[in-house]
Amino acid sequence: MGRRGGSAVLSATVLLLVAGCSSGGGGASTGEGASASATSAAPSTAAGTSASVPPAKGSVTVLRTLTTGLKTPWGVAVLPGGDLLVASRDDGTITRVDATTGKKAELGSVSGVSAAGEGGLLGLALSPDYASDHMVYAYFTSASDNRIVRMRYDEKKPAGERLGAPDTIFKGIPKGYIHNGGRIAFGPDGMLYAGTGESGQRGLAQDKKSLGGKILRMTPEGEPAPGNPFHDSPVYTYGHRNVQGLAWDDKQRLFASEFGQDTWDELNAIKPGGNYGWPDAEGLSKDPAYQNPIAEWHTDDASPSGIAYVDGVIWMAALKGQRLWRIPLDGTKASAAPQAFLTGKYGRLRTVVAAGDGKVWLTTSNTDGRGDPKPGDDRILELKVS
Repeated sequence: MGRRGGSAVLSATVLLLVAGCSSGGGGASTGEGASASATSAAPSTAAGTSASVPPAKGSVTVLRTLTTGLKTPWGVAVLPGGDLLVASRDDGTITRVDATTGKKAELGSVSGVSAAGEGGLLGLALSPDYASDHMVYAYFTSASDNRIVRMRYDEKKPAGERLGAPDTIFKGIPKGYIHNGGRIAFGPDGMLYAGTGESGQRGLAQDKKSLGGKILRMTPEGEPAPGNPFHDSPVYTYGHRNVQGLAWDDKQRLFASEFGQDTWDELNAIKPGGNYGWPDAEGLSKDPAYQNPIAEWHTDDASPSGIAYVDGVIWMAALKGQRLWRIPLDGTKASAAPQAFLTGKYGRLRTVVAAGDGKVWLTTSNTDGRGDPKPGDDRILELKVS
């Protein structure tokens, strides 16, 4: 059975010049222009230095547009054969996209989705045992909360009947018109991680009894994961504003992207039990009680949503910033200034997913009510990255 909430939770800086950013798909943001930002490393589950540091500068090649005509795409999960499952935030549907032809096939609607503002059908993830259980996990906004469900996907059934009824494994995450978080992913440890938002209620981020403004870690059944930092609680970290990106490096260290408000968006190295400062700190802080980001962006240049790890580099999709950021890593530090690609070319960018062989899938988000849709939006791009 899923849990409605967790029990009470206890409680060498590197300067880089980067262009800044903020919220836009994850909340209001009013900053203008770009300026220098300070970045600082925060220890993760396994601090240290990588054996091989990627080059300071990289490259992005757009190989093709896989498919077009998607409405409010949000979560993406890659099936074992390479095809993609894509969630529509506003329609509450899941569509299968053929990774070779780009052909789309709608699997059906997820019952219980109540889309409004930034809420709706958000993150998707496949069970670690998908080959045997065929379970697809989804994070969505209901009429009363944000929750996580799982559904059986049976490809052998007739079209329109392949997606089973959702089984709720976790509920009670605060919902709002803004800041619903929504990214879910299974970690290398087989546990399910979820990034949540504070739903516009800032105080929830520091409230250790609340599920808002957190990274949660749970079993596939929705129970607090063994080894969590706080007894009998799914809370893994707290003090977040709106987490929408989760990715692990090749040393099983977790990184997360987070929307700021008026000043700084963040990329964080995640330390179990860490306090990431919101609302008392936004970006780099001198208070040792808070974990500092490894990179930060001024408003307008980021609004980070999804992230992916490829060959020593975090790739971060930017909504308001309308670009793809490359952040090379040296352990849990950024080893060079973040580098921007595709600036303004495809509009708002929501989700980036590793596709193997140095490639990523990248979704646009121009039909989300804050973009300027062009013919063909929204789309999925296949990129070669280095």
